[in-house]
Amino acid sequence: MAEGLMKKYYGQTTYVQSAGVKNELEIDGFSIAVCKEIDVELSRHRSRSFDEMQEWGDDLSGFDLVIALSPASQRRALDLTRYYHLQVEYWQIIDPTGLGETREAKLASYRLARDQISERLINRFGPPIEDVE
Repeated sequence: MAEGLMKKYYGQTTYVQSAGVKNELEIDGFSIAVCKEIDVELSRHRSRSFDEMQEWGDDLSGFDLVIALSPASQRRALDLTRYYHLQVEYWQIIDPTGLGETREAKLASYRLARDQISERLINRFGPPIEDVE
């Protein structure tokens, strides 16, 4: 969600690449649904891990900032600072996976996470840029 929101808000002004501690391959359908509500397309997005990024030739030294959305990703990002000059920020965002018994309750949890990410992005990087595409 964070990568999709960042690209929607700031377009090509910043290079954004999302990564996690492990690769889940498929993007969560609830994430896709709640992002689609605000015209953020995630259905073609593919998740990747930090290790895969390195294996695929992404130069992690080219990144200035890693924003970690989970304690595990924060630990992994901090490990990378031993080898790369990276700034790491941890944003405590609700983890919606496993929350809610009904579809609507699950969607509400994912909307909360989406909105928390959105608020943090705007607080950190400023208001969205008009006509980014």
